[in-house]
Amino acid sequence: MTAAPHDLLQQATSRLERLAADAEAGALDGAIALMVQSLDRGGIIQAFGTGHSEAFAMEIAGRAGGLIPTNRFALRDIVMHGGRGADVLSAALEREPWVVDELMATVPVGDDDVFLIASNSGVNGSIVGTALWAKERGHQVIAVTSLQHTARVEPKHPSGRRLSEIADVVIDNLAPYGDATLEISEGISAGAISSITAAFIAQLLTLGVARSIAARGEIPPMYISANIPGGDEHNSVLEDRYAGRLRRGA
Repeated sequence: MTAAPHDLLQQATSRLERLAADAEAGALDGAIALMVQSLDRGGIIQAFGTGHSEAFAMEIAGRAGGLIPTNRFALRDIVMHGGRGADVLSAALEREPWVVDELMATVPVGDDDVFLIASNSGVNGSIVGTALWAKERGHQVIAVTSLQHTARVEPKHPSGRRLSEIADVVIDNLAPYGDATLEISEGISAGAISSITAAFIAQLLTLGVARSIAARGEIPPMYISANIPGGDEHNSVLEDRYAGRLRRGA
């Protein structure tokens, strides 16, 4: 396989086209229905991801063109909103199951919230532990993961389970094992794709929820850019409906 820019474009385009076709065929309808149900009941969408999958949560929560009743939480919250010192933060933290209870103690979770959790590998302790935490408390869980990758790696949580084995709805991000799509030389590859496909999935879900609400003759609770006139005022009015439940960090 070659590794030119156009090859990466082809790797991305083929996957995005497949995701769009699957969405048109209803593959995301189950996830969209759970999200709409949560919002109808007064809940919000709790988005979580670690490592590069945190970018997925950022696409879901707190951005222009996104849904307002969304909250993004992250491992650093045990420092920002909990009792841990900054020295605990490292790349290895996402593998630790113990972090879950401390993390979730910092998150404002309501009874009707739905969890949207992204992890390419789907096996790290904090990811699996958070999904289990949510399920044990009666929440629906939607997973975005690489089914090809997760099937080939061992779970790092004491339960021995994968995110894909816990979630109510599983969405395949179509990333290959190892994430990279283009071989540079033997054993070395580039062109990681999961962030690109995950961002697209986030926008497909947001679009699906907005369309479902609009189809009922209602106005979807969407952000408009704070960088256009009236943006801040529009967003603030809707955010106030969920006071104390939406965390918007810098």
